[in-house]
Amino acid sequence: MARPNPTLTGRMSAAIGRSLDVYYRDAARVARMDLLNAQFVPKGGLAFDIGAHVGDRTASFLRLGARVVALEPQPRVFRALRLIHGRAEGATLRCEAIGAKAGTLTMFVNSANPTISTASADLVASAPNAREWQGQVWDREITVPVTTLDHLIAEHGRPDFVKIDVEGHEHAALEGLGMALPMLSFEITTLQRDVALVAIARLGALGRYEFNLSLGEDHALRHPSWIGPADMVAELRHLPDAANSGDVYARLL
Repeated sequence: MARPNPTLTGRMSAAIGRSLDVYYRDAARVARMDLLNAQFVPKGGLAFDIGAHVGDRTASFLRLGARVVALEPQPRVFRALRLIHGRAEGATLRCEAIGAKAGTLTMFVNSANPTISTASADLVASAPNAREWQGQVWDREITVPVTTLDHLIAEHGRPDFVKIDVEGHEHAALEGLGMALPMLSFEITTLQRDVALVAIARLGALGRYEFNLSLGEDHALRHPSWIGPADMVAELRHLPDAANSGDVYARLL
């Protein structure tokens, strides 16, 4: 067995510490996130947190009184997630990735910024060409177990809300879903707009959805009235590169 690299281990530990500061110690951010999530996650409901990282969304769903199934495939990050939420009533934590089919996949780990570790080789290849992604380095590869949304639904029931944040692997996550769900969100980046467009098309194959958008850490919907898939596609195509990232919200009609 290969010995851990102390430099990479220390880099990741420091990065996880920064994530805890960003995602848990900003009271205004936490309040915005809870206000937004309350529109989608009912008390007593079920939420899936796919790509949980250190579990700030899991924490929000739990505060709202929901049961949560949270997946985080990076073992060191999962350790932090388990320390925070491992004893929480209603929380099921799994050290797995999500994908189009069950099995394993290769994950590209960014030790200095594990929140953008990814299963997408295309994201890694594209990053040097985008100003907002300069200096990011994926310095390690690991093999992680994969499950699907369909398998999670078979085990835990149909969720009221699914949050997907898997750094360019969102379309593959939705390929593993064979039914329309009431509400879900998936991350988008201006680095990989095409991934979001494929995800919207995939949802259209499952059911009739309307859409909304939240950018960055706003945790607020941009549109007072929800819009159709063609309008959402047009908006994503014309987002300035500086917008960088956000979440598309989808609601079944």
